[in-house]
Amino acid sequence: PRDHAAHPPYRLEWWYYTGNVETAEGRRFGYQLTFFRTGVTPNPTTPSRWAVRDLYLAHFAISDLEGKRFSFFERLNRAGVHWAGADPTTYRVWHGWNERWEARLEGADHVLSASDGPYTIALRLTPEKPPVLHGKDGFSQKGPSAGNASHYYSSTRMRTSGTLAIDGQTFSVTGLSWMDHEFGTSFLEQDQVGWDWFSLQFQDGRELMLFQLRRADGSIDAQASGTLVEVDGGTTHLSAQDFTLVPEQYWQSPESGARYPIAWTVTLPRQNMHMRVTAVLPDQELRTEASTGVTYWEGSVTVSGQAGGREVHGRGYLEMTGYAGKSMGPVIGDQ
Repeated sequence: PRDHAAHPPYRLEWWYYTGNVETAEGRRFGYQLTFFRTGVTPNPTTPSRWAVRDLYLAHFAISDLEGKRFSFFERLNRAGVHWAGADPTTYRVWHGWNERWEARLEGADHVLSASDGPYTIALRLTPEKPPVLHGKDGFSQKGPSAGNASHYYSSTRMRTSGTLAIDGQTFSVTGLSWMDHEFGTSFLEQDQVGWDWFSLQFQDGRELMLFQLRRADGSIDAQASGTLVEVDGGTTHLSAQDFTLVPEQYWQSPESGARYPIAWTVTLPRQNMHMRVTAVLPDQELRTEASTGVTYWEGSVTVSGQAGGREVHGRGYLEMTGYAGKSMGPVIGDQ
């Protein structure tokens, strides 16, 4: 469990929760709760609690899939006097004093809470599989240069229950969540402009993570990678040669002007998997000028297609950065 906790020797770190939940009557929601830590001064010369060693950033979003409405919120702070932080020994990361945003462990369960006015989540996530290491033994290379990599693992299937509120109306919900934890010091190459990341949970009990890195010349970096997780938790590492991601449909943001692919064909030839991934809502764009300064798309998707000659269905999340300027990694790393 200590691996969930903060890793101060590394400059960049994030804890990423996404999930699809629904009420007993079938009303569906997506949610995102993300905490970022970015190193500013590795060794402050003053022992003062006001010294800025790290900045803490957080994003919280709810997709009301029936109401066709997307709401997002952001925060930026330093540790100060309990304003924000990430414990390096016991997993607990938090942001804010009143209306605290927090992720912590209670036994094996992850407990999440966040609120901004009438929008809240209070969720308990129980992992149904062991953590999954991505890349080579959890070391995920992002570029050809030494050090442009992260330590990266996920909890890919977390049984979820709790409450979610929109405009003060509270719903009891259940569903599935996904948790990513990455930490490193230098993630991306200078000519990498952004990435497309998929986390998919299938009805047959398997999960799939894929990401590709886009270069300034329009090509896809050879460091694209993925992991297929079997029902029993076994994994298959996927290299760039093992899958294709083809955009099929686009949506242009009226706010940022960015043009995002919101429907994709995903193919894994060796696994005989051919699927279509589609955004449930076209507009799930976060414009985070007050925190990371990055505009990106992160939202709930559905998946359908064929796997091994049988129909496959599922839900998941898609993240797309770099379509409206700089991607997440370089911006956070440059602060």
